[in-house]
Amino acid sequence: MNLISIIDSHPADSPALISAGEVTTFGALRQQCAAVTAGLIAAGVQPGDRVALLLSATWYFPVAHLGALGAGAIVVPLNPQSPTVELQRQLDAVTPLLVIVGPSAARAFDGIDRQQAGISTVCTPEGVALEGGSVPFEDLLVTAPVATVERADTDVAVLMFTSGTAGSPRAAMLTHGNLRANIEQMQSQPTATIGRDDTVLCVLPLHHIYGLNATLHLALAAGARTLLVQRFDPVSSIESIKRHGVTVLAGVPPMYDAWGALPADVAPPDSFASVRIMVSGASRLDPLVARQFTERYGNSIGEGYGLTEASPTVTGAVLPSPRSGTIGLPLPGVSVRVVDTSGDDVVVGDPGEIWVSGPNVFSGYWNDPQATAAAVDPKGWLHTGDIAVVDAHGQLTLVDRVKDLIIVSGFNVYPAEVEEALAAHPGILQAAVVGVAHPHTGETVTAFVVPKPDRMLDEDEVIEFCSTQLARYKCPTKVTVVGELPRQPSGKLLRRNLI
Repeated sequence: MNLISIIDSHPADSPALISAGEVTTFGALRQQCAAVTAGLIAAGVQPGDRVALLLSATWYFPVAHLGALGAGAIVVPLNPQSPTVELQRQLDAVTPLLVIVGPSAARAFDGIDRQQAGISTVCTPEGVALEGGSVPFEDLLVTAPVATVERADTDVAVLMFTSGTAGSPRAAMLTHGNLRANIEQMQSQPTATIGRDDTVLCVLPLHHIYGLNATLHLALAAGARTLLVQRFDPVSSIESIKRHGVTVLAGVPPMYDAWGALPADVAPPDSFASVRIMVSGASRLDPLVARQFTERYGNSIGEGYGLTEASPTVTGAVLPSPRSGTIGLPLPGVSVRVVDTSGDDVVVGDPGEIWVSGPNVFSGYWNDPQATAAAVDPKGWLHTGDIAVVDAHGQLTLVDRVKDLIIVSGFNVYPAEVEEALAAHPGILQAAVVGVAHPHTGETVTAFVVPKPDRMLDEDEVIEFCSTQLARYKCPTKVTVVGELPRQPSGKLLRRNLI
């Protein structure tokens, strides 16, 4: 079944989208998406063709995205903030027939070699001009109705580029069945189900699977209102939450950190009074940040876990009072194992790699069977590369990534453990740790730290501080002071960019 069917059953007069102050009902949304479907088919788009979207979180994105799905196309959401070189590499990899380019991506897209990427048509919203020319997006809005192109559950719906923490980014193939299964799995959480009375804040980037399936698709499938916000600002977002009565909020750790740092006169204790479900994902949430946020505002934050290849959600915290520091239980319909290096299940309390199985697990990487075989074993288990421990209640706590593991003289060092120790230093605001080759120990621990305002950091003193917190082999041998740490738009730390 085509994923566009998630918008079919809701009342025509029920609000679906709120974007730039304008409300789009489900009835209007269905008509608009059908118009785009007809326009894309008229432009030559056939089932399986790729349609790339370089759009931020405005009305254009869901209408273009769902309309392309309706035409049977494979949608490729790309970061509209990406530089030309990165965009060219991604477009070359997926060879889209048609690309829709928004204003924030126009300058970078002007440098794209369209012929090299196999692009036949480029569309732009009103007011966006490209050097190579483009077709107005409004020309896609064909009024003659056409039927939605049927798609099987095994047909690819979306190509989503992964974060690339294990190497060069690859396009993960997520099928109509994968995405719909994960929506149903998320909605099966008894304490986190959303419905038509909810308003969902969508401030996460829609080229990221967390924003696309775990926020936008989930809200549309539930018949909820989706408040689309192009970029995160802690002050204006609180104003929007109050004005629109947001009840469901999906965020990333830097958002909660930013809200927690606001002065009391800007963000009073009742700032999130309307919010009944508040979750964090994409990277590990510092338990201290979560605790301080709850103490200040009264809202509990449920931390979940997922990855692009799982469409994305794997576990969710038990709300409204999640166990501190855990990523919760596997979603209904998702099978999870925590295994050692031999592939055997670990005992309670021991760290192991998370393996995932279920209808939400992706069908592989686009044109990369070797990488696919390395990620999913013959029995269908996705090897995530993430390390967790499971407690006696069956809840998981994320420890680190296998691929970020540092091995010093044969001993395993998990960067997150060292980073937590560094974060306890009174002069350190943020910290990141990586492994660097060493002639004697194989690897050594190197730290990058952001100082707190008006604080000076001494390398030797920081190393000595760590020795009071950690075993000696876990302590950094080199500390570099930096102004900021490299992160993805989702907030995930990019350790590979540090060395």
